[in-house]
Amino acid sequence: MAEPVLIVGATGLIGNLLVRKLIADGRDQELHLLVRKPLDGDYGTATIHAVPTEQWADSIADIKAVRTVSCLGSTMKKAGSKEAFAAIDRDLVGTVAKAAKVAGARQFIAVSSTMANAQASQFYLKVKGQAEELMRAQQFDRLDIIRPGLLRGERTSDARLGESLAIIASPLMDRLLHGSLRRYRSIDGREVAAAIAALLTENAAGDQIYENDAIWKWTDRETA
Repeated sequence: MAEPVLIVGATGLIGNLLVRKLIADGRDQELHLLVRKPLDGDYGTATIHAVPTEQWADSIADIKAVRTVSCLGSTMKKAGSKEAFAAIDRDLVGTVAKAAKVAGARQFIAVSSTMANAQASQFYLKVKGQAEELMRAQQFDRLDIIRPGLLRGERTSDARLGESLAIIASPLMDRLLHGSLRRYRSIDGREVAAAIAALLTENAAGDQIYENDAIWKWTDRETA
C-alpha cells in the first residue's frame, strides 16, 4: 500500500518537476499537494489542498503524510523585503517541518541552498541555514537536505534575470569548477527532482546533506 506523501511548494521549478515525475511513474495514488491557490492542469490522482498558508498546519495535521517534501523558496525581489523573504524561506518552512513532525512524518526532504549556514553574514544564506536548523530541531527519523548548485530549468513563474544570465554562461563556468567547487556547478532541475524521487523510497534513519555530486548519484540510482 502506498504511503501518503506531501509536497509543499509544488508550483516552483523543483516542486513542479517532482510532481510531474511522480505522476509519470505512477506514484500519485497517495500524493498530496499543499498550495495557496487552486491548480490548473492534470495532476493525476494527486489530492490538491488549496488553502491559505495560515491554515497549512491544520491541513498537514489532517493529511498525516509519512513523508513530506518542502520545495518552498522565494527571492528577495519577489518577496519584497528581507522580512517577507525570511517569513517564507525560514518561518514557513519551519512551520511546515514542525507540523509534519507532529502529524507523524518519518521523513522530511527539503530543497535548501549551497553554503546555507545559520551563522553566515550573507542574509540569504543565513536564512537558509536557519531554516535547516528548524528542520533538524524536529528530529525526524530521516532528514534529507538538498543543496543544489545553480538550477537550470524553465520556471512556470518568477523569472529571474540574474539567474538567466548565469545559466547562459554556465557551460563555460562549469568547466572551471573542480574539486570542492563542483558544488557550485549548474544542475538541471529534473536531476534534482529525480534524486528526491529516489530518496522518497529510502527508510534508513539519519540526517544527510546532498550537494551536486551526491544529487547526481541519487539521480543515477533513480534513472538506472
